Amino acid sequence: MVPRALHRRLRGLAILLAAAGSLVALCALIPGVRGADPQPYTVSIAKTGNAALDAALNGSSSLISLRRSAPVGPFALIARAQDDAGRFVVVLHSFGYYKGVPHITIAGRTLDDPGLADFLDATPKATSVEVAVALELGPLFHLGKVAILGSVPPEIRNRFALAPGQPVVAAAVLAARDSLLGALQDDGYALAKVDLQPAIERPDTDTLDISVTVDAGPRVDIGAINFAGLQRVNPDYVRRRLLLHPGERYDAATIETARQDLASLGVFSSVRIEPADRVDAQGQLPLTIAFTERPRHAVSIGAAFSTDLGGSITASWTHRNLFGNGEQLTFSAAATELGGSDAKEPGYNIGATFLKPDWLHRDQSLQLNLAAIKEYLESYDRTAVVGGATVSRKVSQNLTASLGVSAEQERVIQEQVTRSYTLVGLPLGLRWDDTGSLFEPTHGFRAQATVTPTESFGGAGGSTPFVLLQLGGSAYVDMGALLFGTSGRSVLALRGLVGAAEGATQFELPPDQRFYAGGSGTIRGYRYQYVGPHFADNHPQGGTAVDAGTIEYRQRFGASFGAAVFVDAGQVSTAGPFQGALRVGAGIGARYYTSIGPIRLDFAVPLIRQPGSDAFEVYIGIGEAF
Repeated sequence: MVPRALHRRLRGLAILLAAAGSLVALCALIPGVRGADPQPYTVSIAKTGNAALDAALNGSSSLISLRRSAPVGPFALIARAQDDAGRFVVVLHSFGYYKGVPHITIAGRTLDDPGLADFLDATPKATSVEVAVALELGPLFHLGKVAILGSVPPEIRNRFALAPGQPVVAAAVLAARDSLLGALQDDGYALAKVDLQPAIERPDTDTLDISVTVDAGPRVDIGAINFAGLQRVNPDYVRRRLLLHPGERYDAATIETARQDLASLGVFSSVRIEPADRVDAQGQLPLTIAFTERPRHAVSIGAAFSTDLGGSITASWTHRNLFGNGEQLTFSAAATELGGSDAKEPGYNIGATFLKPDWLHRDQSLQLNLAAIKEYLESYDRTAVVGGATVSRKVSQNLTASLGVSAEQERVIQEQVTRSYTLVGLPLGLRWDDTGSLFEPTHGFRAQATVTPTESFGGAGGSTPFVLLQLGGSAYVDMGALLFGTSGRSVLALRGLVGAAEGATQFELPPDQRFYAGGSGTIRGYRYQYVGPHFADNHPQGGTAVDAGTIEYRQRFGASFGAAVFVDAGQVSTAGPFQGALRVGAGIGARYYTSIGPIRLDFAVPLIRQPGSDAFEVYIGIGEAF
């Protein structure tokens, strides 16, 4: 996109700068020759009115990027500014301003001022000088002639989205070339080549002629599919999972979908699908899939804290590929209720989980779990052994259905009354998730509906059947992308929950099967489980229905920091959803973003005080609250 004459000028400038750098380095090796003291400076680049152009100019500037990390003396500062002048020309051309000229001054003097170096030498070394960049944009060039040279199917030719009269933007030209190449590859032309020819600049009309040369090559089918890099993963398992088959039409988009599917199995750190550079004897194109396996074992340690539940420390050990077919075995242990206003004594949660992927059917998994739980809460004390099996089926890319069976033997103490229960449940669930992120969603929806018919043996009423119904969801709106063109930095997050128990009264339900609210998962600002009906001593009873909702705004600052403001509201009752005493909490939060998700610190207060509620609650954890 840069004219040849300008290429020559920039190449000459680069040679001069390299020679100057070599001279400076040589002088540093000669005894008695000392480099100049660093010259402090500030940089200001005039705004153009085009946010993308302004960002590109700032991003290309070595004056900005090296100002703090690589201080320089007066002579090198002038050379750095001259280098930036060439960079700014390239940026202006890439945005279509082929007559654009940058004007750079240092302390008000132009770069070609013969006295500039002496002036800077005489400037007190603690005095910062201003480097000012003014931009003479000139006219915006538009496309003149646009030509596709070569044989291209008509329906694919239309994918080259350039037409005479459009502004000349390098990114748009490259995107059009890539779109045309992608369309050819998606239609079976695996060996296609699309090359941009040198642009022809026409300064008299402020236009640029663009042409591409297309060599579509043969339309091919997929040939033999070979694997490379498999060590402990069973090749037969991978081949059964593979979405590609020999003899199918070559389609780049389908191949990428297959690659992403294999990468999602959790046993590979990378998956690459590489087509051969020529067809085989049958006229088909062989593929090689190169794998890099993840370590078989993983250990994780985590911690969280809230003023109501106190601290928790968790640790787990996972085997990612137990029998060679992606089976996962995880042992976990957690120390819970370590302090906190709603935890009377430390508890624990020790468990094991086995996951069998593609059980009896592709995208269908079998999960077995067993856990021992001990918890001491203000609402009840509970000792339990829980086990279950769940079959999950991926119905579509975003929708998953599940069916399971669960069994629980527990002893629960509430209000100094001890009861033992044996619970058998059949949980059924549907889950939708198109957010694409577990810890930090910025767009999309999550929704989950569960119906759990349960038979309770024991307790005050003997055998009691009941059904737990629960519907929850969250939505994420990328406000930054909508309003400011900065994707993922300004997010409006919404959360809702409705639940009810049918077939049993409040005290026929085991205490741990009732609904509660309060805490990070429902209404921040209130103690864990404290929203809802209470006993005479103000301990929570739990209810037969719950509803809760949240509005939260999240904003990132820079690369690593962020903040949030939120309002939570909800109620628990024994009559039905939306019929209890409404409670509302509000707060602010701080975020520190890491590679595994944000570290979250939330501070919340109850806006409607109730007996037993604290003045505020603090929550610390990894990942957003929802």
